[in-house]
Amino acid sequence: MPKSLISINDFSKEDILHILSVAREMEANKTQRLLEGKVVACLFFEPSTRTRLSFETAAKRLGAKVIGFSDVTNTSISKGETLKDTIKMVSNYVDIIVMRHPLEGAARYASEVCDLPVVNAGDGANQHPSQTLLDLYTILQTQGRLDKVTINMVGDLKYGRTVHSLLQAMSHFDPTFIFTAPDALRMPAEYKTFLQKRGIPYTETDSLSEHLCDCDILYMTRVQQERFSDPMEYERFKDVYRLEKSMLTGVRENMKILHPLPRVGEIAEDVDNTPYAYYFKQAENGMYVRMSIIACLLGYK
Repeated sequence: MPKSLISINDFSKEDILHILSVAREMEANKTQRLLEGKVVACLFFEPSTRTRLSFETAAKRLGAKVIGFSDVTNTSISKGETLKDTIKMVSNYVDIIVMRHPLEGAARYASEVCDLPVVNAGDGANQHPSQTLLDLYTILQTQGRLDKVTINMVGDLKYGRTVHSLLQAMSHFDPTFIFTAPDALRMPAEYKTFLQKRGIPYTETDSLSEHLCDCDILYMTRVQQERFSDPMEYERFKDVYRLEKSMLTGVRENMKILHPLPRVGEIAEDVDNTPYAYYFKQAENGMYVRMSIIACLLGYK
């Protein structure tokens, strides 16, 4: 297994399945003191709720202590300290670093300037590998398999790091994809080329209703205001899709709706009480998967 988790591409199919297997252990026994005496740094250079809290809770449930920050205005970064110096300084105090940063490549850089394991908790519009692993765990949990699953990805497919990472991870498992997005937010060409080279089929549409009955997983995403440099462009697209309970007639019985959260308006609250809604359980799964990631990178077998 690699020293760090920076991109989902760093992990082989076997590594992924190992993480998911350990996550199942963690869900069965939510408190395991495997990391007594260890210290985990959670360095969040941009806002987060679920990712930061689930990583911190995961570390504490494993018996580790947690240090870090969620607001750079209270750190030496606000005085001009470089990312390199921050990482090298923090690495003196801890055993593993979990980091979210708005710049693509920041987590990779951090792993290169220190000798500790680094977990990428999201770097710009690039990668979010721990989210990907919890998504895989949730797909396995709801479908009983990872192989030959049809996934309909909806919303911001241009800037959405969660869909980019999930697409790459699922390439190990013979999936079929449906990409539902307006023209301006379509899946980037590089990811479609990635699928074409591997013979993985995909369909593109701008209609949310067109393929709701054709998928096992409906993966909803929000249009991310923080990724738009032009506020007017964000206003054009922020409400482009809205899933409502009335639209779910005729969907597959096994279909589950996932969302990396937070949602803004793309899933109506009347969907929450349907048998298809699974996004809150998906968020809970993040804790078990992140327990697994931290434990495995620190040597747990």
